[in-house]
Amino acid sequence: MKKTIFVFFLLPFTIYFTYAQEDQMKKDWANLKKYTAENTAYLKQKNKNPIILFGDSITEFWKQNNPDLFENNNLMNRGISGQTSSQMLLRFRQDVINLKPSKVIILAGINDIAENTGPISVETIFGNIVSMVELAKSNHFKVVLCSVLPSNHLYWNPKINPVEKIAELNTKLKTYALVNHLNFIDYYSAMVDEHLGLDKNFSEDGVHPNTSGYKVMEQLLLKELEN
Repeated sequence: MKKTIFVFFLLPFTIYFTYAQEDQMKKDWANLKKYTAENTAYLKQKNKNPIILFGDSITEFWKQNNPDLFENNNLMNRGISGQTSSQMLLRFRQDVINLKPSKVIILAGINDIAENTGPISVETIFGNIVSMVELAKSNHFKVVLCSVLPSNHLYWNPKINPVEKIAELNTKLKTYALVNHLNFIDYYSAMVDEHLGLDKNFSEDGVHPNTSGYKVMEQLLLKELEN
């Protein structure tokens, strides 16, 4: 009975949140306003050249999970929950280039596969990420690519089986990084289970890392920062 009551309580909130997101996207599709104030304040400071983590909810929630990681390593979080690579590409100039980073670490793709902004091919997702890399190179800062985390179900779009597309995208990203001499962080291999999903020890919902999952990612990230 309590479970039923909880579901009925949660449902209106979920519907409201979904409509709020859709309304926000109509007004500001790439959520360009989210970091405007922080970016403006940052550019007034003397110390520059941060390392930017650029991504979606997995990146955004990481700082909430462990703010000290960001404070102690000159890391700047520019993740936005729910975003696809197309939205990220649109805000890449204001949320990355204009901040003059020493390095950007890009983690993107799962929301594209979930079709958050509509159907999109793996080739197009890959192309969006390549465009970010090319923009970074033309502005003379380093790029690190990341594998998409494993997932064998997407709870907000259960009709999609993401396994094959994640594998295809990760192969393209890893190969591209190798050919173009970019560093690559392989979160996938460290977190996948025998069902090609995100190990239950590392996630509550099969998509987003929990504290243990972020610890695994942190170890790989810190190793990368040593380079």
